[in-house]
Amino acid sequence: MTQKSFFALVGALALAAGTILWLLGRPAGRGPEGPEAPRIAAAALYATAFTDLEGRSQALGQFQGRVLVLNFWATWCGPCREEMPAFSRVSARWKDRGVQFVGVSAEDGAKVGQFGRDLGITYPLWTGGDQVAELSRRLGNRLGVLPHTVIVAPSGEILESKVGPYTEAELEQRLTAYAVKIS
Repeated sequence: MTQKSFFALVGALALAAGTILWLLGRPAGRGPEGPEAPRIAAAALYATAFTDLEGRSQALGQFQGRVLVLNFWATWCGPCREEMPAFSRVSARWKDRGVQFVGVSAEDGAKVGQFGRDLGITYPLWTGGDQVAELSRRLGNRLGVLPHTVIVAPSGEILESKVGPYTEAELEQRLTAYAVKIS
């Protein structure tokens, strides 16, 4: 292989990787325009239960009637670690405006709890083993990439499903846009 063909191959691979990452990072929105439209009914979503850090079962249904920001994450995920403190700040600003944040992880509750305390996370962190990945997939994350965040309308309709981290400003903008639509 010549040096010219090697660089052409590397360039083509970089272009392909960039295209895949771009496609995965697009919000799924309300229809099939995203990477994969979410496939779960509101009743099934709200019936899903996880375990809180005290070992109690907690169903997502307790947040029906509020905008729910559901974040799938892991302690080993660098982008998750970067976005979670911003999620805490945005959560504090939006909690009195009908928005609830919940972070879910497939990891052990003790590990999740320590991670949350170390980062000063103020919204609920729940665990759920294998069902975390399954729900994430059904909500549009077909490759299981983390972080994955889903914004759910008070009715249970999926407003947005994003693979990859949000910036604080981006999440604030999205919630503001949805608050206008939902009101």
